[in-house]
Amino acid sequence: MEILRVSGGDFVTEKIGKLRDTYRIGNKLGDGAFGSVRKITHRVTGEARAVKTIHKKNLKSEEERQTFFNEVSVLRTLDHPNILKLYEFYQDDKNYYLITEFCSGGELFDRIISQGSFTEATAANYMKQILSVVTYCHDRNVVHRDLKPENFLLDTTADDANLKVIDFGTAQFFNHDVPLTIKLGTPYYIAPEVIKCCYTEKCDIWGAGVNMYILLCGYPPFGGSNDEQILKKIASGRFSFPSPEWDFISFEAKDLITKMIFFDPDKRITAREALQHPWLNNASHAPINKSTAKNIFNNLQSFRSEHKLQKATYSFIASQLATKKEREEMIELFKSLDSDNSGTLSRKELLQGFNSLYCEEIEDIEAEVDKIMRQVDTDGSGEIDYSEFVAASMNRNKLLSRERLELTFKAFDIDSSGTITAEELKSMLGKYHVYDDDIWVEIIREVDLNGDGVIDLREFTEMMLKFT
Repeated sequence: MEILRVSGGDFVTEKIGKLRDTYRIGNKLGDGAFGSVRKITHRVTGEARAVKTIHKKNLKSEEERQTFFNEVSVLRTLDHPNILKLYEFYQDDKNYYLITEFCSGGELFDRIISQGSFTEATAANYMKQILSVVTYCHDRNVVHRDLKPENFLLDTTADDANLKVIDFGTAQFFNHDVPLTIKLGTPYYIAPEVIKCCYTEKCDIWGAGVNMYILLCGYPPFGGSNDEQILKKIASGRFSFPSPEWDFISFEAKDLITKMIFFDPDKRITAREALQHPWLNNASHAPINKSTAKNIFNNLQSFRSEHKLQKATYSFIASQLATKKEREEMIELFKSLDSDNSGTLSRKELLQGFNSLYCEEIEDIEAEVDKIMRQVDTDGSGEIDYSEFVAASMNRNKLLSRERLELTFKAFDIDSSGTITAEELKSMLGKYHVYDDDIWVEIIREVDLNGDGVIDLREFTEMMLKFT
């Protein structure tokens, strides 16, 4: 029997119908080159989200139209706590609509303008998040190509708010053997090799280094009165740490910037190497509430998904229906376990977490962790992604509320007939994967109690509540 591999990205699809049927439209949050962003509210769950509207008339070329679909195809593959979450998308005759999580803290750019610069501790906190995203993306052969403060949102207005990297319209899947050649990016942040139209993913490291420089002093390392002057200075690769702003900035901070804004990309530090730099390793970590952590670990231990449709349902609820607050409750523990800041949890990192919390309380921690990896890693990647962690860590009674189960059932029941068929499962779960048709019949058979060849709401609910 084939293994069903399910990830949150499998459910990021184009929705049929009108946006207003599912969401209440709220206030405008901002305008961009191709459209606007508004706050919206899910009519059933009450969850606040954002909609990025792209006006088709503003997309003059096929290349510009492809930017929209490029952003969708890249974002649906990414599952990281510091990457803006994409839920779904719509289109009509006039517009495309991207539905994402809602961030209330505004752009990092605006916070820089209001504060001028940040302490090294605050800047280090931001840079850890940025470099974690870059590491995660580069590990998956994705290059962002436009890292700048305007493309980092803060999820709340709090001083210690988490960053969310946005705007993957210029992002691209890359091949290590084939250089990138399209000149993209924003003056101030563009790498010198991008100007020459022959570059690699290392352009993101340069951009991240420029952001770090600005966080610490409030202005960019390569300035000028117009784009031509800025690009000329970037092409020279020469920058400095002038007085008085840099007089009291640590040697370690300047050293990391110098290694990130290194002219030769072959000798430029990688994102993973940057995360190991002393300046970031000296950054303080928020203490984890051990009681909260143990509750989450208990949920991980008790998580079971015996049926393939159970795995898919957990993934759907965690990625599409879990509230922002519920997902954010897991973020600090997830980050504390993610010791290498890669954006995923390995078996080794889970072992370290269990050992630090339980010590002698659990007899065979390795066996416990192996069981968790088997149950929780629903996409078979060998690591636990953020949404997988959320699905397995949430309180089961809250996660599997009647409202959420009914919404999930309706999502799988594509034709609204009151039952889920093998064809509907194939349409829902086979969009991005290739399976033999027998797998869908077998999934139905696992749950079909009355033997009529389909799954009704009662059978679906009983399946999900069986192990709670």
